Amino acid sequence: HPVSAYLAADLGRSAHAMVSRFLRPLLVGVAFFDLYMPARWTTYPLFAVSILLAVLVSFGLRYAVNATAFWLLDIRGVQLTWSLAAGVLSGLYFPLRFLPGWLSTALWVGTPFPSILQTPLDVLVERESAVRLSGLVALQAGWAIIALAAAGLVQRAAERRMVIQGG
Repeated sequence: HPVSAYLAADLGRSAHAMVSRFLRPLLVGVAFFDLYMPARWTTYPLFAVSILLAVLVSFGLRYAVNATAFWLLDIRGVQLTWSLAAGVLSGLYFPLRFLPGWLSTALWVGTPFPSILQTPLDVLVERESAVRLSGLVALQAGWAIIALAAAGLVQRAAERRMVIQGG
């Protein structure tokens, strides 16, 4: 299935990025600076799960966004909107904790974007209690399921559109 094939490639890409763009700079940072190391041993496996879920959420949403090319003549607007929304609402441009509590909670529960970046970062720095961080990762798992389901639905709709148009 196309979604599974692209997901496998994306998981490989992200694993390579973890080695080349995360571990190497982290090792250099440890050599020259004092870095915060999580105090609870449970943070490490929870962080690994959170990173995997973040990749799944990101993939599902990017797949659905890019699949709009089946219906639109020019998807640059959709991709630009995605880039802006993902950057602002995931915590890339500023930490979501800077927002008022009600808005931060609404973003976390109502959108998948914090699951892409802010949740793994909060898990790594142990921003909350272990129970609350586990809840954030569970929410992230829910968004991963929704995003992958959306990717599959969009793919099926695109396949039907291609068949109807003779593609």
